Amino acid sequence: MSERLGEMLIKEGLITQEQLKKALEVQAQQGGRLGSVLVKMSLVNEEEITELLSNQFGVPSINLANFEIEEAVLKLIPAEVARKYHLLPISRTGASLTIAMADPSNVFAQDDIKFMTGYHVEPVVASEIAIEKAIEKYYGSGKSLVATSMDIDIREEKVISELADFEEGMASDDEEIDSEFINVEDFDELVSGAVDELEVVDEDDEDSVVTVEDLEAPIVKLVNGILIKAINQGVSDIHFEPYEKVYRVRYRLDGVLRKELGLPLKIKNAVTSRLKIMANLDISERRLPQDGRIKMRLGPKREMDFRVSTIPTLFGEKVVLRLLDKSNLELDMTKLGFEERQLAEFQEAIHKPYGMVLVTGPTGSGKTTTLYSALSQLNSVSENIMTAEDPVEYNLMGINQVQMKESIGLNFAAALRSFLRQDPDIIMVGEIRDFETAEIGIKAALTGHLVLSTIHTNDAPTTINRLLNMGIEPFLVASSLIMVIAQRLARTLCPKCKEPTKVPPEALLEVGFEEDEIEGLSVMKGRGCPNCMNTGYRGRVALFEVLAITDEIRELILRGASAMEIRETAIALGMKSLRDAGLQKIREGATSIEEIVRVTFGN
Repeated sequence: MSERLGEMLIKEGLITQEQLKKALEVQAQQGGRLGSVLVKMSLVNEEEITELLSNQFGVPSINLANFEIEEAVLKLIPAEVARKYHLLPISRTGASLTIAMADPSNVFAQDDIKFMTGYHVEPVVASEIAIEKAIEKYYGSGKSLVATSMDIDIREEKVISELADFEEGMASDDEEIDSEFINVEDFDELVSGAVDELEVVDEDDEDSVVTVEDLEAPIVKLVNGILIKAINQGVSDIHFEPYEKVYRVRYRLDGVLRKELGLPLKIKNAVTSRLKIMANLDISERRLPQDGRIKMRLGPKREMDFRVSTIPTLFGEKVVLRLLDKSNLELDMTKLGFEERQLAEFQEAIHKPYGMVLVTGPTGSGKTTTLYSALSQLNSVSENIMTAEDPVEYNLMGINQVQMKESIGLNFAAALRSFLRQDPDIIMVGEIRDFETAEIGIKAALTGHLVLSTIHTNDAPTTINRLLNMGIEPFLVASSLIMVIAQRLARTLCPKCKEPTKVPPEALLEVGFEEDEIEGLSVMKGRGCPNCMNTGYRGRVALFEVLAITDEIRELILRGASAMEIRETAIALGMKSLRDAGLQKIREGATSIEEIVRVTFGN
């Protein structure tokens, strides 16, 4: 705007080229906007600049001294936004909002105001000095700043300085939250406190209005209470979900989502802003997804990480937190759920000097834990272990872990290329998503490196077809691959309320049991009790399908056999399918028929 304004003033004969050069030098030394500098230098007056901009951009000009702006209109735009863009809301008519701007060419400011308020923006031009005076008059120093709850988009530094209580529990290694301080049982009191203390004004069914200083204690206590209750219950994910008439909080416990709280809609944006600040995210950005991390220290010996993801939905931003608890990370592979033969085959595979081991399964099936347990066993001073992860979920001492950053071109393929120049012995790639990553990984496996990775397929045999469909040559797959493991997580029955149950023989046959074992089979089911929150389940166990790449399987790969042929041959050679692994857990009384049917296919 500075150069354009100067050029326009020269064109109109109001200043000379020399005067503009001098004004730009003063602006560079003292800061400020060019228009204000020119006025202070007495080269032009405010009215001349205002009239010039009005004619140039075809918008009306106004004298703010003649206006008295309504408080309801001022509340639509926070003071920090007004100061940032040098503008002021003037009036509201129907779906249109008139704003006075010192720079009516700033379309970015107009777009932000339109998105923020939901109104069509009608700009008018006013002088810079008049806008500065009006902002000071109506907004003052910011102590009584009023903002919309959907629009707490003031800069993070301002929020943190005004909301002192937000310091507790933010993402810092030195910060702690005392879980005993918050009564996480009485959420009615926390919610009512948050609602009662927030000054809310509903206007035309738009998002409610809150005073910033009132966000302190009630929202902080509510959010901390939700997080601490999740930690105490051992949940894996927290979902904050805005809908048209309800703001829902759900916990994922043992792999299953369940409703935990229904919060008032009027506090949804205050809660979202609190979570964003804790995760060091941009609270002014609501149009794009964001990812961040919260690090909590609960007492001197326990740390908790939350992986935070936000995404804009129809009725506001949804926030999902994944809990990463180091204290619950199981790195002893003998406790993961492998059967004896499966465990022996897996350990043999990961101790080979080179080759590729793949773990497959849906999101949340425990693939990362399986790979971490393998790396933990392989971790020694004599091995150079490097991992490419997105994201790095747990920090492991002695292992070089690299976080992927797609925005700067650091993806799995790029990381793999760099790894090969770092003299690695063992490489772990978070996921094989494309041909390039698969090709580099397989070539690394063929040149003396042990490569561990994950891939998304339904079972172990179809993983081979997935690699072939990516474009990898069959001879490369057959030569490099040494094992594929498919896995699922099944809920285990609550030990305090599980009891025998009668199941019709036909149902047992249908699920996969042999006819000769039905008569003496004892099947368990969870009745439900306070220990398991009346679900009948507490904890989870992994089911594994371990496909070792034998000479027979390699021959099938080389001649392009189907996944069904590979499966039949593998089972004939002793492989247990996921359903077979589930049936064994039923025989052991560890889980129920319903749970195995839910997480496995019938083969």
